Amino acid sequence: MEKTLHGSPSSDTMKDIDRFEEISDAEKARLEGTVWRKLDIWVLPVCTMFYLLSFLDRSNIANARVAGMQTSLKMTNHQYSIALTMTYVPYIAAEFPSNLLLKYVGPRWMLPTMVTIWGLVATMQGVVKTYSGLLACRFFLGLMEGGLFPGLVLYMSFFYPRERLQIRVATFFASASLSGAFSGLLAAAIMNLDGKGGRPGWAWIFILEGIFTFLFGLTAFLLLPNSPCTARFLSTKERNYVMAKLKADGAVADDDRSDGFSWIEVIRCCQSIHVWLLAPVLFFLGTTLYGLAYFEPTIVAGLGYTGNKAQLMSAPPFAVAFVVSMITAVISDRYGCRGFMLIFFSMCNLVGFIMFYASESQHVRYGSLFLTISGSYCGAPPVITWVANNSAPHVRRATSVAIAFIMTNSGGILATWLLGSLSPAPNYTKATITFIIMSVGMVILSFTTLAYFWHQNRLKADRRQFSTPEEELKGLGDKSAWFVYNL
Repeated sequence: MEKTLHGSPSSDTMKDIDRFEEISDAEKARLEGTVWRKLDIWVLPVCTMFYLLSFLDRSNIANARVAGMQTSLKMTNHQYSIALTMTYVPYIAAEFPSNLLLKYVGPRWMLPTMVTIWGLVATMQGVVKTYSGLLACRFFLGLMEGGLFPGLVLYMSFFYPRERLQIRVATFFASASLSGAFSGLLAAAIMNLDGKGGRPGWAWIFILEGIFTFLFGLTAFLLLPNSPCTARFLSTKERNYVMAKLKADGAVADDDRSDGFSWIEVIRCCQSIHVWLLAPVLFFLGTTLYGLAYFEPTIVAGLGYTGNKAQLMSAPPFAVAFVVSMITAVISDRYGCRGFMLIFFSMCNLVGFIMFYASESQHVRYGSLFLTISGSYCGAPPVITWVANNSAPHVRRATSVAIAFIMTNSGGILATWLLGSLSPAPNYTKATITFIIMSVGMVILSFTTLAYFWHQNRLKADRRQFSTPEEELKGLGDKSAWFVYNL
């Protein structure tokens, strides 16, 4: 038997896929209505839960802070920022190598292993007695979580063609905003355990949420397939249909060698203009998104809400962002308007931060959180999908997605200091001005990238008039005249 990568189709399977166009239109319509529904039932919920738990376990430190962790561990604001930064350094370092390893180790083993281990680490945060113990936990939490989100985006691209990807990416990324709402409500409930077992309420936030993550990670070993080729819930005909769609879309290559690792493809990704046009956008978006994720409960407390009321009032902006993200993802997938969605949500960010800066009214400032949290959390799926959609083949896509998340999480490091100690509460003046400038930059660069893709598609259309696919050089990936950039 021919040796292939985990979940990669063999040469015999690829021959079956090549003959798949011969089936009737009625059969294609039946498969179209079946295969994506099966994937949405078996694959998407697990990915969504992975990311919800990832964001919950990384950002619940904000709820623990409001619940008294900072006082119990005798931490200053400066030390709190260091604890957050300690998460991001290994988080960023893990993203690129883990994305390159994902296909070779196998997503079925790699992703659940990461979830299980960080669940243990997250639980340990609830038993630390010192600041140094918290720092150690945050380091290993970042190391284990680092490869998850880029890995999930890459993993989803193994199953869904480009025009179907954003709604799925948005579904599991929207769980981040859902976790923001859920975290506040859950923290308010868990605080009732304050003093139980001799532990403060903030410790129980870490313990209970971490144990659940650990148990779900173990369960996921039984649920995830490596690829459509190994999905037991699909019939042979359904597997071939999915692979034919992915091949026609440019998501998979004709053979395993084309999708194999190559430093040349890494270099070609680094030479892609659109990757570096969107890199600053991702950095700016990461700064605003993680700033709000880690400090929104503190910002709400600064508006006059205290205790459990602050935890509860931190939930509605995230709940609204979840609903908006799902609605706009459907629109973006249906009309192929990633760039326009990114521009729209960048404008939401801009208006929201201007409201927070210009007004001293607590109600206006609280209202501004609905715009900024929706702008940040709903702007991430289109830009991440935009990067993945417009990068091919596999190694180039894996590298571009990794670069995207390195930039996003580098913004997270800046956010921990910008809102942590460089810009005092409750006005956060320096941070808000910085966010306004970043939002303007996001709008400008998003417009520029959209114009670049439109221009490149026109040039490719001209090339297609004077050549055929057979005459074109092999291995061009997204540079091929027959690869049309998503706008």
